[in-house]
Amino acid sequence: MTMPSYPPKPSPGDRIAVISPSSGLAELYPRPYELGLQRLREEYGLVPVEYPTTRKMGTSPQDRADDIHAAFADPDVKAVIASIGGEDQITVLPLLDRELIRAHPKPFFGMSDNTNLLAYLRNAGIVGFHGPTVMCELGRPGAMHPQTAESLRAALFTSGEYELRPAERWNDVNRDWADPATFDAEPQTRPGAGWTWLNADRVVEGHGWGGNLEILGWLLMADREVSHDLTEYDGGVLFLETSEELPSAAEVFRTLRNFGERGLLQRFSALLMGRPKSWSFERPNSPEEAARYAAEQREAVERVLKTYAPTMLVVFDVDLGHTDPQLVIPYGGVIRVDGPARRIIVTY
Repeated sequence: MTMPSYPPKPSPGDRIAVISPSSGLAELYPRPYELGLQRLREEYGLVPVEYPTTRKMGTSPQDRADDIHAAFADPDVKAVIASIGGEDQITVLPLLDRELIRAHPKPFFGMSDNTNLLAYLRNAGIVGFHGPTVMCELGRPGAMHPQTAESLRAALFTSGEYELRPAERWNDVNRDWADPATFDAEPQTRPGAGWTWLNADRVVEGHGWGGNLEILGWLLMADREVSHDLTEYDGGVLFLETSEELPSAAEVFRTLRNFGERGLLQRFSALLMGRPKSWSFERPNSPEEAARYAAEQREAVERVLKTYAPTMLVVFDVDLGHTDPQLVIPYGGVIRVDGPARRIIVTY
């Protein structure tokens, strides 16, 4: 496989497609969605373009695929961003026209269930961007987290190296989008504790691949968008994160164990493990319970690595997933992990 190439970048004043390849939650929760659109206009100078399924629940996979095609084929649209994630984007993938999308490469931004489309784009030869969605990060109450905003700006408009830095303050406790009072102030944050490094005696540079761990497990089960030629992943940088569904340590262990049994895990030279989200409306963990959940997840990851990739360079608690802030990771793009210097540098 030829390594993916970076698509042309938009400029302020350009049009950006806002699509809902998974869920049209903007119909149910217009406040964070409208706030996200406003910030695209006012803070990034972009012109959002919506599609028939963008703010509509219960749309068919074919209708969502049609919107993806329309967004990529429109020559006046210079970038594409997801409104939010969901859980059934895998059903859209078989309906996509890879040649149409390959012929119109554009930067795509999304995460969580959008791991599906990011993996698809990588296999079409296009670098995507694992990062903010309109409703979650752009629609954050009060203001965007400054580290999210800076990373997104760099990934949108610039080309070249960008150094990721540990969150100075972070959060993973949400407030109710249906309550107008939620949007009166920024979320409460807590001090960051930095990243944790293992086998950090070397420098690794490779192409990024990964995303949401649960979605990758589904792709493996459905045999979609994960190459059978595992040499494609040799020397790459794997990045993983877990969702607000708070998968158990046992589920994380078993999914990663299957990566190892497939022969996939050991192909990568480094792993960036996202800070785990440890609170949800269904499981409103106390700080002590949240800390225990995160520790159990880390232990599960370390246990798998001891068997399948004991010498892999690993960084834990990178701010790349369902927690806040969210740093943009180039999917298929270049990532350098400098163990001795304790630095992560991505190429946007």
